[in-house]
Amino acid sequence: MPGASTQEAKQALRSAGLARRAALAEADCQLLSRAIQVRALQLHCYLACHSVALYSAIQNEVRTDELLAHALQSGKKVFYPRVDENDGDGLFRVLAADELRAGRYGILEPAGTTRPADVEFEALTIFVPGVAFDMQGNRLGRGRGWYDRLLQQAGEPAAIVALAYEFQIVGAVPTGPGDQKVNYVITEKRVVDCGTASAQSGRIF
Repeated sequence: MPGASTQEAKQALRSAGLARRAALAEADCQLLSRAIQVRALQLHCYLACHSVALYSAIQNEVRTDELLAHALQSGKKVFYPRVDENDGDGLFRVLAADELRAGRYGILEPAGTTRPADVEFEALTIFVPGVAFDMQGNRLGRGRGWYDRLLQQAGEPAAIVALAYEFQIVGAVPTGPGDQKVNYVITEKRVVDCGTASAQSGRIF
């Protein structure tokens, strides 16, 4: 079955990607995360936006602490995901770093109850983690589909930015129904524009 083979390919890529990421030393994770965030802070859609969605890094994902500090200092509205007991999806506002609390999966989540308004949601710059990406913006996540649902809800106006290590960019990510693409992939070496106009070449700048 095609669906089964796609899932098998996803799982094989996910297992390999998670293993390689887990092998990163803490010092390397911090150093690379800093370099990636420096590039992210220069991205035009981030600089222009009034609201941003971040994530709490786990299992050697690219950190977002410097993005959080800059966004708060710049007066941007900052939102983080929170998963409720029914695995529902939602973004909630954070006014300071100490408003993040460990959630049901041990991931730091917002303690507040303020969600982005519709107009804010459509204009968000959303930073996302992932296990693997390709030049066309296809993303392989942890397998729960949380971000795919969120990105589908966000719709076209939102800017979706993936933060990844260079080794997480692969030739092709297997995709299926419901999988959502990202607009940019930022690594320690480059910013890849995955937009339609440059999908064939994956414009780099």
